[in-house]
Amino acid sequence: MKMKRWITGAFAALLLAAPAMADEMKMAVTTSFENSGLAEVLLPAIRQDTGIEVQLLVVGTGQALKLGAAGDVDAVLVHARKAEEKFIAQGHATHRTEIMYNDFVFIGPASDPAGVVGSQSAADALRAIAAARADFISRGDDSGTDKKEKSLWTAAGMTPEGTWYKPVGAGMGKALNVAAGMGAYIMSDRATWLKFANKGKLKLLYAGDPALFNQYAYLPVNPAKGDYIKADLARELERWLVSDRAKEIINGYRLNGERLFTFNAGQSG
Repeated sequence: MKMKRWITGAFAALLLAAPAMADEMKMAVTTSFENSGLAEVLLPAIRQDTGIEVQLLVVGTGQALKLGAAGDVDAVLVHARKAEEKFIAQGHATHRTEIMYNDFVFIGPASDPAGVVGSQSAADALRAIAAARADFISRGDDSGTDKKEKSLWTAAGMTPEGTWYKPVGAGMGKALNVAAGMGAYIMSDRATWLKFANKGKLKLLYAGDPALFNQYAYLPVNPAKGDYIKADLARELERWLVSDRAKEIINGYRLNGERLFTFNAGQSG
């Protein structure tokens, strides 16, 4: 009898000592969210504060929204407002909440054969690259970055074509590797560029046009898709993402003294 009580007590002690099982949810995110390193600091804090284990599916914005539409994830965090608004209009999410922003930048060889440095706008930078027929690496993957790049070519009144324009169908980090290997121009989000280790002879050549603003937003998947959507966890994660704790971590995340993202949560639409 004493042995039975001892075993029961020991088992109870093990249960108390064991870490609590975290609630799990899936979120589709852009490659830049992971490539920037921000996920590495946010996810442990989310688990610590909420008990939620967020499993990331790292893809381009277009694929992230497809996963949300299929009900394969509980939320998405992406950066392509027109696509996000269409996603909501189609009933795949109930709303969008803006979380943070950074900007896009033009990267290229330090020698700058196209003369991008000194451009008056993003459109001028693209026109200079096209005029020089300088190698330009495009994501070509329907990501938020790819959508933005294509919209900028349209704004410049151009349709890029020719052997100099090279879509690679890859995430931001891989596309930057291709650009570094070829000494080519490329448009990147600033955070991934700052984190990118294989810069080679590439450097940041142009930034600052308001057209390069890059907003990230959180969209919880519509729970009407089925009981398997973890809407309660998605709501709890959203509350955390707009909190002062998230603001402190996002604004505090820096590389070589440079801030990679700026928190601006709380705007829904």
